[in-house]
Amino acid sequence: MSAQATCRDTAFSGLPACELTLPQGDRLQVALHGAHVLSWVSGGQERLYLSPQSILDGQAAIRGGVPVCFPQFNQRGPMAERLPKHGFARNVLWLADAPELGAEHARLTLRLSDNAQTRVWWPQAFALALHIDLSPGALQLTLAVHNTGTQALAFSGALHTYLAVPDVTQATLQGLGGQPEWDSLTDTHAPAADTIRFAAEFDRVYEAGPQPMTLNETLHISQSPSWANTVVWNPAQDLCKRLADMPDDGWRHMLCVEAAQVYAPIALPAGGRWAGWQRLSLYA
Repeated sequence: MSAQATCRDTAFSGLPACELTLPQGDRLQVALHGAHVLSWVSGGQERLYLSPQSILDGQAAIRGGVPVCFPQFNQRGPMAERLPKHGFARNVLWLADAPELGAEHARLTLRLSDNAQTRVWWPQAFALALHIDLSPGALQLTLAVHNTGTQALAFSGALHTYLAVPDVTQATLQGLGGQPEWDSLTDTHAPAADTIRFAAEFDRVYEAGPQPMTLNETLHISQSPSWANTVVWNPAQDLCKRLADMPDDGWRHMLCVEAAQVYAPIALPAGGRWAGWQRLSLYA
């Protein structure tokens, strides 16, 4: 009988967490706080950036890994004045289902439903699921939203993925060439360059492209068409120094490439469902 994937309950700096491991050596760790993927090791390397100065108190959002932004992106949402930045899903405790474990695949699903804590921010009834699919050389995260209420639901959000890079000033991102680009720092619009480079602070929203992106010719990044946008962000040196939960040089070792819904909220009728995924895979 071939070896099977394993899943074990663990802790990360005191936070309850789960660790998935494949027989081939790929490994993932996710905190129940925020359903926050903290680490993905594949090909013998850590592929995500997690700030060593993250606040791990079970209340604040964690800096790095893959935060789940819901029900708004940044402060663009139907109730922006009441909701935390990037919503509340990354700030609260989720529950884990029993894992599905095979020889070359593992799935762990974490769930969050409206409760007294979420209704302080947002009166909407909902059920979220984050499906984490780990296979050799690949990680797919799928956020599923179910409107369990009797009223229409509108939301925006993102899978706010922090990717590890040796040096962002030497990094290249390809696959968005020609897509509409909004530079939020200068409030200008232009077609995206074929090869995107990072010499200064970078914060841009793209119309999602039909083809996978490639980071440093080592990692493919793709997303479902249900996410309308791709966000690319790096704080660079000056902003990074103002982020209390980042080391001064943290900006150099990360690049956010996010599957997102930024401009137009997604509307779900009562009982409606939506799902959107992002897939990371090693360049073969």
